[in-house]
Amino acid sequence: MYDLLRSLMFKLPAETSHDLALDMIGAAGRLRLADKLVRPVPAQPVEVMGLTFDNPVGLAAGLDKNAIAVDGLAAMGFGFVEVGTVTPRPQPGNPKPRLFRLAEHEAIINRFGFNNLGVDAMLDRLAATRYRGVLGVNIGKNAVTPVENAVDDYLYCMRKVYSCASYITVNLSSPNTPGLRTLQYGDALKQLLAQIKTCQLELSDQQGRYVPIAIKIAPDMTPEEVQLVAGTLLEQGMDAVIATNTTLDRTAVADSPFADESGGLSGAPLTDVSTEVVRLLAGELKGRMPIIGVGGIFSGADAADKMAAGASLVQLYSGFIYRGPVLVRECAEAIATMPGRG
Repeated sequence: MYDLLRSLMFKLPAETSHDLALDMIGAAGRLRLADKLVRPVPAQPVEVMGLTFDNPVGLAAGLDKNAIAVDGLAAMGFGFVEVGTVTPRPQPGNPKPRLFRLAEHEAIINRFGFNNLGVDAMLDRLAATRYRGVLGVNIGKNAVTPVENAVDDYLYCMRKVYSCASYITVNLSSPNTPGLRTLQYGDALKQLLAQIKTCQLELSDQQGRYVPIAIKIAPDMTPEEVQLVAGTLLEQGMDAVIATNTTLDRTAVADSPFADESGGLSGAPLTDVSTEVVRLLAGELKGRMPIIGVGGIFSGADAADKMAAGASLVQLYSGFIYRGPVLVRECAEAIATMPGRG
């Protein structure tokens, strides 16, 4: 059924079909129909960051930026759902077209630019959801905010979403907000994370509840850079790292008519690249911080590879668009049958 629906949706412009699909999933969730359309994924509880996840397969941020379809997406079998990226104020993002399907490569290029309705609108949506599982909220900075003041936007969003988030992801790795990726390195990263940690502890004291902070990083780093980032995350007391965001590298899709479009590339070309970053992080972190693996998961075997490389959880995005809810079940089952699990 999903294959037929996808073939129809793929005849539409990429962003039109994206918005329409999300509206349909949202409606199915509100009408309590979504769970009747998908075979349930067996429970496979796992504890990470002090939270209990129904299963280790989650939805990555970026699909539901405004939290309009949380109930419907959760009914697809995900063990957790991450919404956003959300910014303090609404912003339209980059001019259209800004989303491109590279179907022959099972890939997507996007340059959305954190288009969203703002954090207050997201909070209104979240207040209306029935979902009570693990919810991640991915936060970013507004495009008009200078990079040197980015921490102000992150702290603003943290304070806003802290009470409703199970964990908060700080997105430092989108390639579509100018200068953002510079925050992943050196003193800029240390100073930013120090202020985020201080805010987290203050909010924890005020609200009597500790909400973990995850940092999402890019795949376009040298092994030495990954090593340095891992050390900084540990030093600053972060709770998890998400590896990885989209890539700027076009080597794997050089023959595509969209290869020269600017933006981040996701999907199958990212599979091995992101898994290698997970492996490098695991070697540096040595179990002291959990890793959430994301990037190019199109099969149960891909998910199991991320886990074997050192991930504690995985997330889907492009693979979910191309393969639908069946992929969630495949990944959960593949992980459940790995040696030493179950």
